[in-house]
This record gives sequence, C-alpha cells and structure tokens, in this order.
Amino acid sequence: MSGGIQKVAVEIFGERHIVRGEGDPEYIQDLAHDVDRKMRLIAQRLPRLAVHQVAILAALNLADELQKLKEEQENLLQLLDEKG
Repeated sequence: MSGGIQKVAVEIFGERHIVRGEGDPEYIQDLAHDVDRKMRLIAQRLPRLAVHQVAILAALNLADELQKLKEEQENLLQLLDEKG
C-alpha cells in the first residue's frame, strides 16, 4: 500500500463517488467493487427495496461477514495458544 491520502473515483450501484483514504487506489477500487456486488445481489433478490434499504442490508451483510471472520480468527488464535 502506498502512503498518504488518496482520492479514488469509484462507482457503487450506478453512482460515482470520490473516496478519500490511505492505501493503494486499487485496494479502494476492490472494496468498492465488493460493496457494489453485494448491493446488486440484494437488489436482485429484493427488487422493490429503495436504494437506501439495499445499502443498509449490504452493510449489515458485510458486517456479519466481518464479525464471523473475527470470531474464526479468535478461535484459531486460541487453538494456537493451546498447542503452544
């Protein structure tokens, strides 16, 4: 990752956004692509939802995935501690 604040143009769910953040612009693009993909999947399954509802469900789904990964990481670290 390159240092400093980057401005990266991304498209999420058909809208263009300028994202400012530290890190590689390609990484930021990849994150935006993941959010876009999640929103499009939800919109396909639930086509009557408003955009903000799709965004909220996408955020909740991504937060759920993150929480499960954190729990899995914690379990793996505990297993390593027990064996070490």
